[in-house]
Amino acid sequence: MKDQLSIGRVAEIVRMNVPTIRYYEEIGLMPAVLRTENNRRIYKQADVRRLNFIRHARELGFDLDSIRQLLTLTGLPDEPCEEADQIARAHLTDVEHKMARLAALRKELRAMIENSTHGRIRECRVIEVLSNFGK
Repeated sequence: MKDQLSIGRVAEIVRMNVPTIRYYEEIGLMPAVLRTENNRRIYKQADVRRLNFIRHARELGFDLDSIRQLLTLTGLPDEPCEEADQIARAHLTDVEHKMARLAALRKELRAMIENSTHGRIRECRVIEVLSNFGK
């Protein structure tokens, strides 16, 4: 039947590995799925949609707790979107802070490289900067 998929087939469809899918079930991001008489997991299209949601949220950098909250909200379609917006807004703030730290890191690395004489290690600006950190 089309709506009964093995974990291997689901892994292919959602582009995840099997242990990740099992982990999401273990931590409750995925509900426990039906099993065959041989104890093999049987997935439905709804499970595939949920795993795609999780994968996309992970690709966007959401942590597992935020994903759990967002998944809960998907079951409340008539509720206001405010909580989902707050989760996304908090994540955006975190991403912007990370981007600022990465920009500062890039600037420091460029300065280390550009100010290097490219001579011997004893004259190497990269080594000097790293050795003098915190002094």
